[in-house]
Amino acid sequence: MNDNPKLISLLGMCRRAGRLSCGHDAAIGSVRSKSAKLCLLSSDSSQRLRKEIEREAAFDGRDIPVRVLTSTIDEIGKATGLKSAVVTVNDEGFAKTMLGLLNTTEEVNL
Repeated sequence: MNDNPKLISLLGMCRRAGRLSCGHDAAIGSVRSKSAKLCLLSSDSSQRLRKEIEREAAFDGRDIPVRVLTSTIDEIGKATGLKSAVVTVNDEGFAKTMLGLLNTTEEVNL
């Protein structure tokens, strides 16, 4: 796990606060309802999933940021309690803090 430990900790806090959607269907649902503020993908997520999330996040002017973490599905699962290749952050405060951490560690932007 090469991601910032603060970011991984924030994922767990976000989950406990009920502001994280985990899994494909939940993530797509929160993106479509415009409640998602940030989409995060695991490093071992499929290209098909990455393209689908990117397309949904940009559709109809949604412009939701999408980032690929260096953490795997298992590592994200440890932080959130649920194994998932994609999660969405549904809180503006958490999303801004995570984006700040991601930008300082130079994560890959789809």
